[in-house]
Amino acid sequence: MNRRIVLALALATTALVSLPAIAQKSGGTLVQITQPEPPNLAPYISTSAPIGQVTAKVFDGLLEYGFDLKPKPSLAESFEVAPDGKAVTFKLRKDVKFHDGKPFTSEDVQFTIMEVLKKNHPRGIATFRDVTAVETPDAHTAIFRLAIPAPYILKALSSYESPMLPKHVYGQGDIKTHANANTPIGSGPFKFGEWRRGEFVRLDKNPSYWRAGLPYLDRIVVRFIADASTRTAVLEKGEAHVAGLGAVPYNDAKKLALRPNIEVSTKGTEMISPIVELLFNTKQAPFDNPKVRQAISYAVDRKFAIENVWFGFGKPAMGIISSNFQPSGLFAPGIDFTVADRIERANKLLDEAGFPRKADGTRFEFTHDITPYGEEWQRFGETVQQNLAQIGVKATLRYEDLPKWLKRTYTDYDFAITSNFLFNLADPVLGVHRGVHSDRIRPGTVFVNGSRWSSPETDALMDKAAVETNDATRGKLYAEFVQRVSEASPVAYVLEVQFPTVINKQFKNVIDTPLGIYGNFATVHRE
Repeated sequence: MNRRIVLALALATTALVSLPAIAQKSGGTLVQITQPEPPNLAPYISTSAPIGQVTAKVFDGLLEYGFDLKPKPSLAESFEVAPDGKAVTFKLRKDVKFHDGKPFTSEDVQFTIMEVLKKNHPRGIATFRDVTAVETPDAHTAIFRLAIPAPYILKALSSYESPMLPKHVYGQGDIKTHANANTPIGSGPFKFGEWRRGEFVRLDKNPSYWRAGLPYLDRIVVRFIADASTRTAVLEKGEAHVAGLGAVPYNDAKKLALRPNIEVSTKGTEMISPIVELLFNTKQAPFDNPKVRQAISYAVDRKFAIENVWFGFGKPAMGIISSNFQPSGLFAPGIDFTVADRIERANKLLDEAGFPRKADGTRFEFTHDITPYGEEWQRFGETVQQNLAQIGVKATLRYEDLPKWLKRTYTDYDFAITSNFLFNLADPVLGVHRGVHSDRIRPGTVFVNGSRWSSPETDALMDKAAVETNDATRGKLYAEFVQRVSEASPVAYVLEVQFPTVINKQFKNVIDTPLGIYGNFATVHRE
């Protein structure tokens, strides 16, 4: 995007953000269902999916985004990119206060980027890798200094992705074990009220929010309900009003859509582009063999999983990059694992890899760890189990709680294959590279390179694409990258899931950003 146009867009929309909100009906409580319960409320150190559903309402980002994925002002009124691409100057709002009453300044931006996100955020370690400094010439100017151009940064500054933290709070003590990890303090439209474990988090209206007249709601209550049928029932009865990102079983979402008081939307994932995958531990036999990994990828029946587990809310993934990037020229398909003779190919690969069938028909066995995000993941685990039995591979299923699964997968690497889903986000640099780049093999950091596979060739392709400003050239780099990853198959990319969001029609403007339920809900109002 032309730098002058970017700046013009930001400046043009600043006036809109600064004006008082158009009058809507104020008051009321919106009840949101999130499943599972988040492990913490620290989005600056964890990208676990449930966390952002809560905290994006508490924190603000420097920028927000429209459905065209173009940036809009938030805490930054405007920004300007230097001609050489090595500096971005943000002009900050002067009327922002954190929930404890202290003012938001450029010092908070510097601290958040350099000391927190760049060092601790699972994606921020890559996003802000080339930010060498954040200069603060005055309280309301922050200048990002870059070692090399990094245009993708401008797509990573939302309240969900890069929440701005108060330095005077989070700058005290160890950020990884901070006292406010479960009692967050931000500048967003809602303030943290209470977390009753196993039941709910309550967020209360921020009466001093910088956007005049917002938010409309008095509070948001985020409920945690373990039983899927109960989650559906409370939505049906109107006792809860919003649920997304798999909180409602997909077959139930289709049924709820038929009710006159409920709408089901698949909008709100344009900026996250989630891909369901099977993550291999490539350092553990037999999954250290690419032929075995390819065989597993062929054996998984993507079309069956889409229709019978996700009830049509998705399409087969064609590689590590989502087809949502097709309009920008960055999508390229890898190996087609959905071919008609996929089982024959899988058996042939396993024979070639040195795993013939034994007398009982099996070749080898392993434990499949299931993502602890709901019933559909258990059904997906059972589907994979049945698929692999066709090629003589026996999978035993294990389902643990979220903290245990995260530690097993990303700290201890104590797994063989685990189901998972990762967001591609608004640019491959932000969401794709972390899955296979060498420098994202970081024990203890979640949702990065858990397979621990990497290669100098793919690292180089990603590094070149990250700074390439010509879209056509960038597309060619990613096409080669996708092919190499597909051949190595450190991950089986199964489907591009289209999460349904269930919304009670008495609430309007719920999905008003490409981040969907990860939006801040400032403009949500009752009819």
